[in-house]
Amino acid sequence: MRWSTTSCGTGSWCCGRRCRLNWSSAPVPRSRRRCSRSVAVRFPSETDPGDAGWHADSSYNGPDGGLWLNVASNGRGLLCLFLFSDVTADDAPTEIKVGSHLDLPRVLEPAGATGMSGFALSPLLPKATFERRSVFATGNAGDVFDCHPFLVHRATWPHRGVAPRLLAQPGVGLHEPFRLTGTEPYPVERVIRQALGR
Repeated sequence: MRWSTTSCGTGSWCCGRRCRLNWSSAPVPRSRRRCSRSVAVRFPSETDPGDAGWHADSSYNGPDGGLWLNVASNGRGLLCLFLFSDVTADDAPTEIKVGSHLDLPRVLEPAGATGMSGFALSPLLPKATFERRSVFATGNAGDVFDCHPFLVHRATWPHRGVAPRLLAQPGVGLHEPFRLTGTEPYPVERVIRQALGR
């Protein structure tokens, strides 16, 4: 398995030393587990699948029972894209907006710790988010893209390849939300603070 640890075109970063991410074998309480346990399978088709909208992945249950996200990225340390099949430009790869993770903190900050639903977030994003350069998650089966949890991305179509495309995007869990103040911020925290002008 090849790991690609990147913030998708805005400079490399990784977890490194003392990290808040849940890479250890220490169990995360069931109430804090918010990872996708599914594999998205996209079959070759010219038909709009109806789920190809721009979004940032939500990570915890909000007050309405839906999935929400907040500026401290409660419950999600990274967005990981696991390719379980070879993915070329013809295979409906995930499209990612380079640098979009710098737009979300300013939109999420007024909502505080409560946060907001992904549905409420999307229309609040600035037009500039969608004008950013796009990159596509293409690669070989077994490749994994580790991305900032606030990257705006979407499924694409049509799928003009010859075989089903298999992908999973579980969130990497957190032992606690990222800190927006204090010293020695971790890489994801540092980027959130930078976006907030701190």
